[in-house]
Amino acid sequence: MSAYALAAGAPRSVLAAEDLSMFGTDPFWLVVLKAVFCFAFLMLTVLLSIVFERKIVGWMQLRIGPNRHGPWGMLQSLADGVKLMFKEDIVVKGSDKIVYLLAPIIGAVPAFMAIAVIPFGPAGNEISVFGHRTAMQLTDMPVAVLYILATASIASYGVVLAGWSSGSTYPLLGGVRATAQIISYEIAMGLSFAAVFLYSGSMSTSAIVGAQADGWFAYLLPVSFLIYLVSMVGEAHRAPFDMPESEGDLVAGFQTEYSSIKFAMFMLTEYIHVVTVSALAVTLFLGGWRAPAPISTWWEGANHGWWPILWFTAKLAVLIFVFIWLRGTLPRVRYDQFMKLGWKVLIPVALVWLMLVATVRAMRNEGWDYSEVVYWVAGTALVLLLISFVVDFFRRSPREDEEETGSTPAGQAPFDPMAGGFPVPPLPGQTLPPVPRRPSRAGPDRQREPVGAGTVHSGGTTTVTDATTESKGADGA
Repeated sequence: MSAYALAAGAPRSVLAAEDLSMFGTDPFWLVVLKAVFCFAFLMLTVLLSIVFERKIVGWMQLRIGPNRHGPWGMLQSLADGVKLMFKEDIVVKGSDKIVYLLAPIIGAVPAFMAIAVIPFGPAGNEISVFGHRTAMQLTDMPVAVLYILATASIASYGVVLAGWSSGSTYPLLGGVRATAQIISYEIAMGLSFAAVFLYSGSMSTSAIVGAQADGWFAYLLPVSFLIYLVSMVGEAHRAPFDMPESEGDLVAGFQTEYSSIKFAMFMLTEYIHVVTVSALAVTLFLGGWRAPAPISTWWEGANHGWWPILWFTAKLAVLIFVFIWLRGTLPRVRYDQFMKLGWKVLIPVALVWLMLVATVRAMRNEGWDYSEVVYWVAGTALVLLLISFVVDFFRRSPREDEEETGSTPAGQAPFDPMAGGFPVPPLPGQTLPPVPRRPSRAGPDRQREPVGAGTVHSGGTTTVTDATTESKGADGA
């Protein structure tokens, strides 16, 4: 790791921060206390996230939201948990009983493990707990980020096994969707991490935060940050990427056959995953526990003592609000659009960006001037854009010709979506027939004719009144 960091041009302060022996000197009781704190932090954050999600979405939709249990409805999620505890626990008769019962546990337990390597403060033993100096982090390791990816992948097995073991069609489809979703977006997420590793020279979370002393990686690596934001929403199965539990076509997805405490564990896993990926985004791209620039510039003690926990929690709350904001504003995308975004947009862009970052780092390590690096990178990007523009200009697909002329290729019958008796989507290369449109009400064939509108009885006499009506078409318009 040290040789790799030297090759990447990392400063010696970052290399010194990789000495992780300080995280192994805590007594056993302090390690247990830290573990309890991490567990309590996750549970409290999840309970508050559920309440604030319902309140914020209600505010966005001009309704009240929870306001009965506790002050301002703050105990609503706790009441929901108690209610789920006492609901009837149903075990599906045709399920694989052992896997069916283990799936929620497999999903929930690894979700708690990722928080162990997230730093809440500096690594210099700056706080005192019952007279013992310690760091605000449970533990760290040279490959801490890979450890987080591994635990997130293990948690996804709970979703897959839940869908398979239920012995039902819709849960199985939800589990298959979850598998493809995780495989697709973990690639883009890993590529966005690689750029961070190049700049920090380490995979340790505490060392990565230490490398952001002069600037957040969200500013230095904006493309990686945006790719990770999209990937973390897909990884957490949150709207608009919540296809594994899409109630519109899968009833409730992989958790359709679950109830009571098992269903509550799946909900807990989802929200813990939201907190975990948000905490990872804060650590890798938003400076971790460091105070924002306006505060840290005029207050030296902002990044020391117990204050870093406040800055970390504030950044975490902002990212959780982004999750809620997306759920309250964006509709669910189609599954094919979701896969296309992952494989045809995020992964190619992440690969090109990673090559660009590696080139810039190599040029800087060779002693190139900053202006020369900017000129070469900007010139290369301009040439690639011109080449892509020329290729797109002269490339014309047969499908575009068919859409403009309205014709079909020779020897191919027009596509009929109802040929089999039920609607089916078109295959690649097939197009749907044009949708019939109702003629405009103000068209040239609009006619008026006087008709007898009715009778008015007045003083014993009957008078026929005339009115003008519009002629209606066959559809009654």
